[in-house]
Amino acid sequence: MSANTPTRDLSQDEAQAELARLAEVLAKANRAYHTKDAPEISDAEYDALKRRNAEIEARFPHLKRSDSPSEQVGAAPAEGFSKVTHAVAMLSLSNAFDDDDVTEFDGRIRKYLGLDAKAPLAYTAEPKIDGLSLSLRYENGVLVQAATRGDGAVGENVTANARTIDDVPHRLTDAPDVLEVRGEVYMSHPDFEALNARQVEAGQNPFANPRNAAAGSLRQLDPSITRARPLRFFAYAWGALSEPLSDTQNGAIARLEQLGFQTNPLTELCDGPGQMIAHYRHIEQQRAALGYDIDGVVYKVNDLALQGRLGFRSTTPRWAIAHKFPAELAWTRLEAIDIQVGRTGALSPVARLTPVTVGGVVVSNATLHNEDYIAGRDNTGAAIRDGKDIRVGDWVQVYRAGDVIPKVADVDLSKRPANAERYTFPNLCPECGSDAIREEGDAVARCTGGLICPAQAVEKLKHFVSRAAFDIEGLGAKQVEMFYGDEQLAIREPSDIFTLQARDAGNLTKLANRDGWGDKSAENLFQAIAEKRDIPLKRLIFSLGIRHVGEVVAADLARHFGTWEALIDTVDRAAPAAQCHLQADQAEAQERIAAQAEGRRARIKPTRDAVWSGLDPKAKSAWDALTGIDGIGATVAVALVTTFQQEAERASIDRLVAHLTIAPEDAPADTDSPVAGKTVVFTGTLEKMTRAEAKARAESLGAKVSGSVSAKTDLLVAGPGAGSKAKKAAELGIETLDEDGWLDLIGAS
Repeated sequence: MSANTPTRDLSQDEAQAELARLAEVLAKANRAYHTKDAPEISDAEYDALKRRNAEIEARFPHLKRSDSPSEQVGAAPAEGFSKVTHAVAMLSLSNAFDDDDVTEFDGRIRKYLGLDAKAPLAYTAEPKIDGLSLSLRYENGVLVQAATRGDGAVGENVTANARTIDDVPHRLTDAPDVLEVRGEVYMSHPDFEALNARQVEAGQNPFANPRNAAAGSLRQLDPSITRARPLRFFAYAWGALSEPLSDTQNGAIARLEQLGFQTNPLTELCDGPGQMIAHYRHIEQQRAALGYDIDGVVYKVNDLALQGRLGFRSTTPRWAIAHKFPAELAWTRLEAIDIQVGRTGALSPVARLTPVTVGGVVVSNATLHNEDYIAGRDNTGAAIRDGKDIRVGDWVQVYRAGDVIPKVADVDLSKRPANAERYTFPNLCPECGSDAIREEGDAVARCTGGLICPAQAVEKLKHFVSRAAFDIEGLGAKQVEMFYGDEQLAIREPSDIFTLQARDAGNLTKLANRDGWGDKSAENLFQAIAEKRDIPLKRLIFSLGIRHVGEVVAADLARHFGTWEALIDTVDRAAPAAQCHLQADQAEAQERIAAQAEGRRARIKPTRDAVWSGLDPKAKSAWDALTGIDGIGATVAVALVTTFQQEAERASIDRLVAHLTIAPEDAPADTDSPVAGKTVVFTGTLEKMTRAEAKARAESLGAKVSGSVSAKTDLLVAGPGAGSKAKKAAELGIETLDEDGWLDLIGAS
């Protein structure tokens, strides 16, 4: 699997590995952009990173990580400013990159709200300013605090600096008692050019772009410097309020303008995707003449009551999206194709390019997805790039939007060297020499070396210490590589981390004597490791890097089973059932082939039933407990069983667990809820809320939502059309409510 493998070709295991890498790359980019005001990659590349992450999460929602781009807003506040905790989090926006994305956004909104395609649904559309987010808090009409976004939850107190901006009112008339106005600090093109001219005249370095200039100016420790900089402010949102500004987004923006704030005159009310996209084109045509930088158009559901129903994901609202302007293309020479081996053993081809500038960033590497992509076909065998394969020496087009690193999008055959040969994908792992096998139905070849393959071992360790896993301060990717190759203090598996201090004490060669390490840094690392001996269950599950078990699945498992012991017991008991499941799949495939050859209808149910018939009921019960968890099916269950039944892998996990105190999953926060701690199943058609809303509401009240009915089910909510689940619930004597009864029970009628 390459970082440029099309998202449609990713297996769940590859998707999980890709999301881990995205999290690391984007965290670094966020720190450079938000904290240091010195971006290391272009906006186009950043959007490319976030878009790929969003595409993968859309395909595999259960793999969503807390440290993925969709779980991060900005970066930690810089040192030098006091910290401000936002009363209402300052969230980021998900992105759209083409017209289809906008149409899909509208479709998702309608599906969530239960609206058909013809129902009226208005949106606002406004330019997306490329500046620095700022929150202004007014109490009784007086500006009392200004804060940057920071990481979304905590920002920097820049009140004194904000007061120097002409567009920021110090006092408001007829405003709510509490009003937090959110918007963007920016610098116009003429003001930016004049500022840079002054910088050069004073013998100082000019700023790279208006966004950097604005951000650096607002975050000066000396407000007099900020005062000398020509900063502007557009208001477009709000945080804490003592009373509503309006019942619509458009009305609220008009109210902010009445209060004295600058709002963008290009904001338009649109009726559906067609008008939204038309206004996007209108703004795009004016982009060069606006006099300030924008990088897209933001769409928001206009009705604030609907915004409230739609709510939020962890860091983005469901009711808004940023339609970004397209990225750039460039042509260069493909000098070589290298193979990288990932945590799951996937072999990923990477293009080594003659360096070329794309979107303001020098590019020398690009992903090539997989063997099929190089050969000029997709995963179905259909031609891509008109069937043109990719060869070393080719003149290739590089595209930056949508991927972790740029991808090779096209080939100019007129410039292909006469001696260029078709690329032969390796059948041996370049890291350990083990066979690299591409299984039927898989898009990538995988190294079979497992734990003997250093590339896989190192990547697994990097995942183990990643932010959403053990997150050990001072033990990141670079340190993992260092320790893996250290003969005296080797870390070859996770448990080695927790014996490091003891081994250091027993060795003549100390960690403190290594390059880059001293007594204090070694002591700090040992302390950081000790602090992680107490670990929440969901983090432990995620840290193991089990195929198909992302952060969301890990949390679901932790919430359902509560303790490590309960999870392991169920997985162990389900092992025979997992084997039956695989055998049943194989038998079904063989039956389909035989039926096709004999010209008859395949007997699927009898074939599968025959395989399952001899299974121990206890194993079947454990299997049902795993696969019945909402969002977790047979694929995840097989992955869990496979991991824990492999002798070497299980021994490694057991050695790790021996060093840990595993905190059980916390009890539901809403313990007063009538459904707290209960297992609820929804079936049939819900008429007053969508299934997504029902599940979210139940979980917020402390309930567990399951996808199947079992003896452990406490409550079935059945709408019209309920079938087998309602019948089974009746047989088991499980309480059943209709939708109105459910709403009455939770006090939402």
